[in-house]
Amino acid sequence: MNVKTRHFGDVEIDDSKVITMDNGLFGFENYKKYVLLYDSSSDEIPNIQWLQSLDEELLALPVMIPTTVVPDYNPVVEDETLASLGEWKEEDVSMLVTVTVPEDIKKMSINLKAPIVINTTTMKGCQVVAENPEYEVKHMIYELLEAARAKEE
Repeated sequence: MNVKTRHFGDVEIDDSKVITMDNGLFGFENYKKYVLLYDSSSDEIPNIQWLQSLDEELLALPVMIPTTVVPDYNPVVEDETLASLGEWKEEDVSMLVTVTVPEDIKKMSINLKAPIVINTTTMKGCQVVAENPEYEVKHMIYELLEAARAKEE
């Protein structure tokens, strides 16, 4: 399918890559279909990708895998909040968190409190609220990303 996107223009998407979120995302409950996009000029998947709505081309959220900067990230959520994913095994689940990139990039943060959980087998997703009191809505990551980049070099 051909999709108009905010950051990548027209993109051809394989139907198997579409993530369906029956309840949408917090604040965007009416938008149910998404796809993950990134600049594929390199063979590696970048730290930050875009969760692009297929229902609204202007809705694209930067997201990342939280364990990139918080290796022991393990949100506690009630099982019933994951019911919309269908049956799943732990190895079938991928987790993303939204990234906020303000004008001052050193204040870049991720939302550890409300991860997006995706069943990679059924391609169903949902956003949940982590019960962990230590997880913040604005977890600062600029210095963590810089440290990770320095390790790679």
